[in-house]
Amino acid sequence: MAEISDVYFIDGMRTPFGRAGEKGMYWNTRADDLVVKAIRGVIERNPGVPLDRIDDVAIAATTQEGDQGLTLGRTAAILAGLPQSVPGFAIDRMCAGAMTSVTTMAGSIGIGMYDLALAGGVEHMGRHPLGGDADPNPRFLTEKLVSPDALNMGITAERLHDRFPALTKERADRFGMLSQHKAQAAYDAGKLQPDLVPVAVKSADGAWGLATEDEGRRPETTMAGLAQLKTPFRPHGRVTAGTSSPLTDGATISLLAGAQAVKELGLTPKMRMVSFGFAGVQPEVMGIGPIPSTEKALAKAGLSIDDIGLFELNEAFAVQVLSLLDHFGIADDDPRVNAWGGAIAVGHPLAASGVRLMIQLAAQFAERPDVRYGLTAMCVGLGQGGSVIWENPHYTGKKKNPKK
Repeated sequence: MAEISDVYFIDGMRTPFGRAGEKGMYWNTRADDLVVKAIRGVIERNPGVPLDRIDDVAIAATTQEGDQGLTLGRTAAILAGLPQSVPGFAIDRMCAGAMTSVTTMAGSIGIGMYDLALAGGVEHMGRHPLGGDADPNPRFLTEKLVSPDALNMGITAERLHDRFPALTKERADRFGMLSQHKAQAAYDAGKLQPDLVPVAVKSADGAWGLATEDEGRRPETTMAGLAQLKTPFRPHGRVTAGTSSPLTDGATISLLAGAQAVKELGLTPKMRMVSFGFAGVQPEVMGIGPIPSTEKALAKAGLSIDDIGLFELNEAFAVQVLSLLDHFGIADDDPRVNAWGGAIAVGHPLAASGVRLMIQLAAQFAERPDVRYGLTAMCVGLGQGGSVIWENPHYTGKKKNPKK
C-alpha cells in the first residue's frame, strides 16, 4: 500500500546562465543539451541514487518547439543516459515552469506513487523568444478578455508603478543596483559556483570554450548610471533594462525524493517541502501574482509571513518584488530577501528559474541553522503567481550570533 510521504529536495544544479542572442555564449548550443548537462551534473553528484529507481523526469519550457520540443523530459532523460525504463514529460506554466515541475513531482511523491524524480526547466530565449510562434485566440481581444499588451511583460511592470505610486523608479533602481552588487559579492565569496555545471560552448568562429559563470552580470552598476537608462516600454516610463531581468538562456534540474527513499538510500535532504500555492490575477498586472500565491501557501502551512526567515523572490522586474515586499510590510533592503542577488543580475531563463530559486535557498539553508522556513516565489505571465515554502533540515532553533 502506498503511504502519504514528506517530499524532500535532495539536490539541485544548473548551467551558468547566458545572455540570449547571437552574442550570447549559448548561441551555438542546443536547449536540450543544456538540460542534459544539468541532469548529468546532479546524477554525478549523487552517485548513491540508482538511476533505474528514478520514477519520472519533468522538464519545463515556455516555448515548446524546435530543440525545446518533443516531450522534453523524455528526450532529455534518454540523451542524459538514464535507463530507458525512466519516463519523462514536458510541462508549461511560463515563468513558473520549473517550479510547477517540482510541485507536480512532489504531488506524486507525496501520495506515495513515486520515490525519486527529476524536475527542472530550460529556456533558450536566443533561439526561442517568448511567444515567438504563438497564435493567441482572437477572442482574447475581440471580447476584451485581456489587454492587447498583457503579454508584454515590461508594460505589465509599468502598470504596477501606475497602480502603486509608492513604488517609485528610485526604489526600483536601488533594488536593481543592489541585486547586481549582492550577486557579485556571492560570486566573490564562492557561494554560487558549487551548484553550476560547466558547459562546453562553441563561438561563432568555431573555437571551443567553457561556460562557468553567469554571463549577464553588471557589478559596476550605479544609481547614476541607472538614472540615465532609456525606458523602452513607455516614453518617460519607470522600467529600464537595469530594473528588469535580461533575456537569458539556461537550464536547471532538481532531485526530489520521498521519506522512504531518503531512508533506504541514505540520502541527505537539503530542504523539506512544507506547502505550495499558485494563484491567478489580472494578466495586465501579472507582477502581483506572488502575493496571493504566497498567502495560499502560508495558509496551507499554518504559517505567517513572520515565520519566513529567507526569501528567494524571482526578480522578473524590481517593481514586482517591491510590490510583494510592500504588501507584507518588508523593507526593500531586508537582508532575508535575495541575499545572493537575483534574476536582474544572473538572468531569468523563464521556465528554468523556479529551480534556481530553490538551489540558492538550499545553499543558504546550509549556512543558516537559525532559519527554519524559506520561501521561493515568482510572478508568472498571463497573470499568475507561484510560491513554495520549504523547511531547513539544518535548523537548530538557536538564534544567529550577531558577531559572526
